[in-house]
Amino acid sequence: MPEGLSPLEAYEKLEHHERHSEQAAGRGGRALQIAEAVVLALVTLTAAWSGFAAAKWGTDSRVQLAAASAARTKANRADLSALTLRNFDASTFNAWFIAYTLGNAQKMAIAEKRFRPQFRVAFEAWLATHPDTNPDAPPGPTYMPQYRLVEQDQADALDASADEHTAQGTRAGIVGDEYVRITVVLAGVLFLIGIGSTFSVAGVRYALLGIGGALLVGAII
Repeated sequence: MPEGLSPLEAYEKLEHHERHSEQAAGRGGRALQIAEAVVLALVTLTAAWSGFAAAKWGTDSRVQLAAASAARTKANRADLSALTLRNFDASTFNAWFIAYTLGNAQKMAIAEKRFRPQFRVAFEAWLATHPDTNPDAPPGPTYMPQYRLVEQDQADALDASADEHTAQGTRAGIVGDEYVRITVVLAGVLFLIGIGSTFSVAGVRYALLGIGGALLVGAII
């Protein structure tokens, strides 16, 4: 009788040995695969959300900065209008003051007719302080609390609004950059898990899975 195993018996022995090895490492291998699948699923969802959030905050940043630019433009227009009115008030008052120093009542009356209604209120309040005899009187009507330029108030309000929009736009841009960084970290996690599946040594895969999991937790936090 010939000694040794036939090719069929050798194959059966080898197959039996492989099944035994797979059963010995089966539970640990399946657990590792499940863990990797869970991490990959979480990374995929988190990366999708992070990309959406980065785009959303980036859009918010651009919208806020555009609003700030528009408000700043309107503020400049209002400020220019206020400056024009202030110069006009100053010119009409100077004409009146010259006529006053010359004692020409007719020219004083003509100059007063050129006063804007809003300026006339401050002018009359200034006259009530008796500036010709009161050394503590304000230098002119524009120094009176009654002198108000609506355009200047609008310019100040628009400047404040522009500053607020700029601050919000800057903050939104910073938040968007943070989400971009998170997306980069998550890409690193995908790389670690992906390259880990190519190793047959379970210890290496567990190590890469642990590092990837830690990065994922940090990104989520």
